[in-house]
Amino acid sequence: MAQRALERRRSSWRSLASHVDVVLVASTVVVAGLGVLMVYSATQAKLASSGVDPLFYLKRQATYAAIGVVAMVAVTLVDYHRFEELGAVAYGGMVLALLAVLSPIGSSARGSQRWFQLGSFQLQPSSFASLVLIVAVAAYAHRHQGAQDLRRLGVLLAMGCLLILLVYGQPDLGTAIIMSVVLLAMLVAAGARGRHLAILGAVAVVGIIAIVNLGVLHKYQTDRLTCFVNPVGQSQGACYNLGQSQIAIGSGGVSGKGLFHGSVTNAAIVPEQQTDFIFTAVGEQLGFFGSASVLALFSLIVWRILRNAQLARDRLGRLLCMGVLGLIAFSVFQNAGMTMGIMPITGIPLPFMSYGGSAIIAFFMAVGIVLNVGLRRYR
Repeated sequence: MAQRALERRRSSWRSLASHVDVVLVASTVVVAGLGVLMVYSATQAKLASSGVDPLFYLKRQATYAAIGVVAMVAVTLVDYHRFEELGAVAYGGMVLALLAVLSPIGSSARGSQRWFQLGSFQLQPSSFASLVLIVAVAAYAHRHQGAQDLRRLGVLLAMGCLLILLVYGQPDLGTAIIMSVVLLAMLVAAGARGRHLAILGAVAVVGIIAIVNLGVLHKYQTDRLTCFVNPVGQSQGACYNLGQSQIAIGSGGVSGKGLFHGSVTNAAIVPEQQTDFIFTAVGEQLGFFGSASVLALFSLIVWRILRNAQLARDRLGRLLCMGVLGLIAFSVFQNAGMTMGIMPITGIPLPFMSYGGSAIIAFFMAVGIVLNVGLRRYR
């Protein structure tokens, strides 16, 4: 009897495995692999000239990516309907984590307090806050049949705004913006009425104008916005970053200068090139064709996520996929856009490519959620 039950379980897992979205998995892994290569390319010259192991960032990013793949598989294996039960617990835990990181046990750097120092690894809770928001909003909207009436919409907004405000308080404006976009995407997917969304949009516009004019933003955040609106004649801070980023991408031309041969990249002229500005290394070394190929891979990932959302067996699965769609699509658009000057600089990482353990693990987990939804439509 036990042997028969074991065989049935194995057969069930084999059946699930045969329905894995191979295209989504492959494109994600390829982008992450390219990210490891570009992080190495963007850092090896500076590390070598400083007498540091030129493989330092490559080793760490490869390790983070491997952990991310394991996390993606783990998330895929847990039936996503369990997320509905865990949504409230995950939300409460994230609120506590975001409060704790602002306390003395949190670690700070460059004016921000966003991390827990765990040995040589810095854990950034805000990187996972978007995932918790996705799960919590999807669970509530599924349990209460959407967000059509004002009461349910108000609860969802309150859930989202609490996390967003805690993240912004670190301060982490970029992640707060991403979470706002994710929340909006999920409200639309949950069936929020058009007039409610219009009112919400009007309030948001008024709020943004007030925030900018009342001095709520930190100076460097205001400088980034000012630089985006009027970069001419400004050569310091964010405008310097933007100018050097555009020079690097433009100098790559059609086919690029070749891996490890970017003069701007090797000279480390663009600040944070291995993190927020990794796309500049792609543009300079791989050129227009390489940059377009990377964006095409991201488009493929976004399309597969959308496809899984369309084929989801229930509202919960659809909402989860739409949240991940908003997270990844906007992150790519914002990050690539800011390096070219078509979006303001916000410090949002390029999914799977920017250096950083918490971010890449969180993005892999997000893909795991989508794979999970895709698999369960066959059960």
